[in-house]
Amino acid sequence: MLQPTPGVKPPSAQVVSQLTLPELFDVEETPLLRYAFSLTGRRAIAEEIVQEVFLLLHAHWGEVDAPRAWLFRTVRNKAFTHRRDHQREVLSGDEQDALPDRGADEPPEQLMLRMEATGALRQLIAELPVMDRRLVTLKYFDNLKYREISEQTGVSISNVGYRLHHILKELADKLRPFGVDNES
Repeated sequence: MLQPTPGVKPPSAQVVSQLTLPELFDVEETPLLRYAFSLTGRRAIAEEIVQEVFLLLHAHWGEVDAPRAWLFRTVRNKAFTHRRDHQREVLSGDEQDALPDRGADEPPEQLMLRMEATGALRQLIAELPVMDRRLVTLKYFDNLKYREISEQTGVSISNVGYRLHHILKELADKLRPFGVDNES
């Protein structure tokens, strides 16, 4: 499961229920975008889903007792609906499908955990220093050999292997709190 961001305390349910819709949007937009991105793996889709969910909340504002919970549940449902409706969509370039089909036999809980871990991994890779991110991209997304990576980056072949080993170890350590281990 995703852990809360260190140093950031989410507002209490009582405080959230007293907010106006614009205030709620200011407080919850970023966490909802992160959540939607972790489920879809695509920023544009995440933005569309969050926008649609806030429009739905606006239409049902008087009927919703717990707006924060309603927002997150609705984002999750919309993300799953989008994934189901666009399963066969072929993506190219940087928008490769982050959630390959693992078959219909995967339990929903496992699917949810895998999607959250995928989003967390994407975020962690995006936060890497530029050279480390480039090494990971060249090796694991472009499938280049150490020699080819060395030629493109100017880093020695042995240093490419050394750095990738330590980058992966660091990513694994950071993913452990999300329930991702060597068996996942």
